[in-house]
Amino acid sequence: MVVLDPQTDATHIKPPKKQCSCLELVRETIPALVNSSHKGQLGRIGVIGGCQEYTGAPYFAAISALKAGADLSHVFCTSDAAVVIKSYSPELIVHPILDRKTAVTEVKDWLSRLHCLVVGPGMGRNPTIIENVKGVLELAKEQGKLLVIDADGLNMITSFPAIIKNYTKAILTPNAMEFTRLYSKLFGREPDPSIDTSSHVTQLCRELGGVTICRKGQEDIIADGKDVVHCATEGSNRRCAGQGDLLSGSMGVFLHWADMAFKKMTKEERACAYGRSLVAAYGACALTRTCNRLAFAKYRRNMTTTDMIPEIHDAFELLFPEKKSDERVKRQEHTV
Repeated sequence: MVVLDPQTDATHIKPPKKQCSCLELVRETIPALVNSSHKGQLGRIGVIGGCQEYTGAPYFAAISALKAGADLSHVFCTSDAAVVIKSYSPELIVHPILDRKTAVTEVKDWLSRLHCLVVGPGMGRNPTIIENVKGVLELAKEQGKLLVIDADGLNMITSFPAIIKNYTKAILTPNAMEFTRLYSKLFGREPDPSIDTSSHVTQLCRELGGVTICRKGQEDIIADGKDVVHCATEGSNRRCAGQGDLLSGSMGVFLHWADMAFKKMTKEERACAYGRSLVAAYGACALTRTCNRLAFAKYRRNMTTTDMIPEIHDAFELLFPEKKSDERVKRQEHTV
């Protein structure tokens, strides 16, 4: 088990084994809430996206990060999207800079403070914006930042796959169509329908040099080129626009937590565990699917992603309950 105290950085390690359930591995990475922590330690997430046409997507990603447990959530968007996004929530920090000539420099000023970037929600396909985001990604890689890439960010990666190749701190979250486009770009053919989809996902991970891929579908298939896990947590048959943004935003938080835990493991312990990105992606998939199920039980066909956001609390408690008697909490409090 890996237990982190945000202030003292105390650890108590019991190496997670691959035979453990993925859900249990996710639970082991979630830091307990202790009195000694301060704002920012449990997650500072930056969402790169938001333009005149698409203001909902970055909001869903950023607010989901907060609701999942991040302390601070930033949105770097175009100037004409900022006021709209600000009006959705006073809890988000909104930067109206993505369409400026100085965008890359301005994001750089904030980048060192962020743990993870969620790239793509509501980004659009404006060439100027894409060039700015490419510049931001290069800076993020230089600083070793964790990345979750979704939506229009995936379209950018399909056009310029070299941007992300060999960067193992990134997770891509394509749906079936986005996966097919990216696969076809790299291999010059569509995936063979007679071959198991998991094999195609692993093949694409390896072609990209160890990037983790969460291929969304009836079952979410998560692979990093070495291991594959499937998330079949119950959801519903209702597919909402924006549900993927809830996934990517929460995934950014889980990735930061998994990274904290991963850094405290020895080389031997890491060798017997699933990778941090695999564990983080599984946690976010399970959370999103459970939010979908809970909201659908109330609203049925009327359900939208706006209805799913309030379910994050109950879904989190169902999947990752934190009890005062939990040994993890006892150990953390003992070290404070």
